[in-house]
This record gives sequence, C-alpha cells and structure tokens, in this order.
Amino acid sequence: MTATATSVGEPDRTEPQTSPASRAAERLTRLAPAAAAALSGVLLYVSFPPRTLWWLAVPAFAVLGWVLRGRGWKAGLGLGYLFGLGFLLPLLVWTGVEVGPGPWLALAAIEALFVAAAGVGVAAVSRLPGAPVWAAATWVAGEAARARVPFEGFPWGKVAFGQADGVFLPLAAVGGTPVLGFAVVLCGFGLHEGVRLAVRARRGGGVRRGAAAVALLGVAVPVVGAVAAGPLVSDAAEEGTATVAVVQGNVPRAGLGFNAQRRAVLDYHARETERLAAEVKEGRAERPDFVLWPENSSDIDPFANADARAVIDRAVDAIGVPISVGGVVDRDGRLLNEQILWDPDKGPVDIYDKRQIQPFGEYLPLRSLIGAINDTWTTMVARDFSRGSEPGVFTMAGTEVGLVTCYEAAFDWAVRSEVTDGAQMISVPSNNATFDRSEMTYQQLAMSRVRAVEHSRTVMVPVTSGVSAIIMPDGRITQKTGMFVADSLVQEVPLRSTETPATRLGVVPEIALVLVAAGGIGWAVGAGVRGRRAR
Repeated sequence: MTATATSVGEPDRTEPQTSPASRAAERLTRLAPAAAAALSGVLLYVSFPPRTLWWLAVPAFAVLGWVLRGRGWKAGLGLGYLFGLGFLLPLLVWTGVEVGPGPWLALAAIEALFVAAAGVGVAAVSRLPGAPVWAAATWVAGEAARARVPFEGFPWGKVAFGQADGVFLPLAAVGGTPVLGFAVVLCGFGLHEGVRLAVRARRGGGVRRGAAAVALLGVAVPVVGAVAAGPLVSDAAEEGTATVAVVQGNVPRAGLGFNAQRRAVLDYHARETERLAAEVKEGRAERPDFVLWPENSSDIDPFANADARAVIDRAVDAIGVPISVGGVVDRDGRLLNEQILWDPDKGPVDIYDKRQIQPFGEYLPLRSLIGAINDTWTTMVARDFSRGSEPGVFTMAGTEVGLVTCYEAAFDWAVRSEVTDGAQMISVPSNNATFDRSEMTYQQLAMSRVRAVEHSRTVMVPVTSGVSAIIMPDGRITQKTGMFVADSLVQEVPLRSTETPATRLGVVPEIALVLVAAGGIGWAVGAGVRGRRAR
C-alpha cells in the first residue's frame, strides 16, 4: 500500500512558499510611499534660499501628488506629516542654533501637523475632476491656518517665500503670497497628473480629454499667468527718488550672548555711522537723505539712559540727517521693541512699536505652565514685550518709509498695512545675531524680495550682523553686506505710490482659495458617503 498522507508535523509542501527576497521586496514596496513623501519634503526644502533651485518645488509637489492620490484619510495624514517633517526639520534648524535641539524639534513637529492636515485634504480631492486645482487650493488653506494659529501663527516656510528667484514671482503682485504659492503647487500637482495620464495612455488605458486638459492647464496656466503679470513689476520711480543709507554695525559676538554687551552694539552702529559721515565729508560716499539702523541697534533705552541718548545724538549730528533707530524701550511699565525716528535738530520725534511679536522669543505663552515644566524659557524670556497697535510710517526727509520689524515680514497683513498707510518704500530692520551663520538670514531676505514685488516698493533691510541689503521693487538685490562685518550701503532708490492688485485685494485671494478648498473637500466627502450608501 502506497502512503499518500502527509506525516504528522511535516509541512504541507503543496502551498506556495514566499522567498525572503520577495518578502523584502514587498516590505520595500510598502515603505516606498513613506520614503517618497519624506524625500519630496526635503526636495521642497532644497528649493529654498540660500540656494536658487526654486524650480525643485514643482517636482516636490508632483511626487507628493503621486504619494497621496487615492489614499484614505489615515494614510493622507501620515504621508502628509512625513512630507512636512522632511521640509520643516531642515528649514527650521536655525531655531535651535543657540537653545538646543528641543525647541527646533518641537516647532517642526507642531508645524508639520498643518501639513499633515493638508495631506488629508489633498488625498480626499485627488480623485475629483480637476484634482490639481482642488489640491493646490487645499495646500494654500493649510498655509493660511498655519499663519494664524497657534500663538497668532507661524507663516515661515510658505511656498511663496522660496520663489524669489523664480519665474512665478510676478504673481505676488497679482494676489500676494497665497496666489504665488497656489501657482507653484498647482504646477506640481498638474505635472503629476500629466505624467500619470501619459503612463496610463501608454499602457493602453483610456484617458478622458477633460482630464488631460486639466493636467495640461495645471502646468501651463501658472507659467502663462506669471508672464502675463510681468507688466505689474517695475522699478521705475513714480514719486521721485531718495538716497538712503543702511547701516550694519555688527555685534561683539554671535549668539544669545550678544545682549550682554548691549552698549557695544550701540557703539558699533554709531561708529559705522560716523565712519560713513566721514566718507561723505571727504566725497568718497554720496550723502544720504536719511539713515536706517537695524532692530536692537540700541537695546539700552535711550529715553531712560542719558549715555545711550548721547551716543545716538553724536551719530545723528555727524551724519546730519534723520536716523531710524531700533531700540528696546520701557514705557509706562510696558517693554517695547521700537523704531525711533531721530531728527538731527529735534531728537526723537516719532516711534513705531512692533505689533507682531515673536512667541518664545519676545513673549512667553503659557508662562506658568512652561515654567513648571522647565524654567529655562522663563529665564531666557524674563519679561514679555508688549504689542504696538498702529502701523508705522515715518516721514524721513519728505519720504514716507514704512516700518516692518524683522519677524513681521513673514505676515501678509503687517507689510500691507504700511503700504496702504502711505509708505513709498519699506524698511525691514532686523536682528539675526542670535542665529549665527545659519540660513535664517537668507530665508528672511527672500521674504523681503517677495514683499518688494508684492507691493511694488523698494525694500531696505538693515540688519545688525548680516545680510543687510537694498532690494528694488522688482525683487532684485542691488547691494548687500557680508555676515558679521561692519558695513554701510548707500544708494539712490525709486519711490513708488502705485498699489498692486495684491495690495488692493489684501486677504481676498486667500479667502477665495480657502473656499475653493472647502468646496472640493466637501464634494469629495459627500461623494464618499454616497458611494458607501450605494454599496
């Protein structure tokens, strides 16, 4: 009798066996979307300054579109979060230069949640007709939320701020950073859709003409729109010109410790101004109409300290023209980050108090809770700054100069308010000595270039330790300093009064794109519910 039964304990060799190599390949296949999401986020980071690889933002969003297409909300959340971490971790590394990795990692982790939420929305609309449009609007909606909460928002890293050297830049004059960012993201999602349809057609699948048209338009319309917006960008003088000096006095040392030598910082800026005055007197430099000092150029309150006031008086007398001085002022029990207009004949005649102050840098949210966890922050931010409430436009030698102090340049409303209040040019006094030689100064400089085009204004960037710059209304940098050097820049610049569509429309384009996103997500959710009921 022939035995045919399998012996007890012997494996059934009739079932297919999976080899270790195939199991490894299967695991890699499952991990591919996660790796692609994180790496495409890194690609978006690489598109930002100081590099001029702005165009990498387009393939970054094309890959994100591929990763998220057809996913459920959980996968959209996770993949979106990985994209956000890939982007924000390297972009914001400068926040931990002096305070360690904890705040940097926490900030990136929290801000990436907004990208994760956008990922859920992009995944939801990815199968709708016209998906690239809905998806790009959803991304802008995520940026809009991130710019407002928590603690009044953190708009750093908006896609628009990586486009100062790009072909899409003129769109900033059409609808500000929301329209500029929308165009870049739309181009990326449109590229993904076009490649997807091309692959499908090559494999013999049917491609609807409407879908192909949307993919093509998603790539073409942003580029054509940017070209069409070109006439809005001009550096022609409309209200005459002004000769402006930007003074960078430098600091005794980089890092948080520069504040320990506040008098030295003031002395350095006064000394550089006096050196410039000597050059003007000798005919080696053009005489400016006014001078711009950076934020924190006098961390000693000149209203309360006679020595500090005397130093500023001497510098103003030497150059003989008004100076905008960045001071830290204690007034009526309120600590203020202030710009002070110092006249050579009358002394201080006008002030601007910074309105958008920086959480964890200029004030400490949830102070009692954070102090209970770790008293390091409460020691670093021993006293909260107070907020100003009014736009700041100084009349300097007949020129209307709008003041946007450092961190405020990241906020759309803070820049626009100065232009609508009559500014013919903009000054962005800043202090980035606390961030050493990191990319922070270049990222902030790119913001100012985008703002110049957005509002068609010359933008001056006086910084304590670099990079200070002069930016034309078309976004070009005509002069800039090195980092951690004492230097001054003098140039005749155009004054303009035209309001761009972006200036006139204000927040309207952003609201419109948020409503588009809401409509697309609502449509997608409704379609999903109807589909489940039908089954």
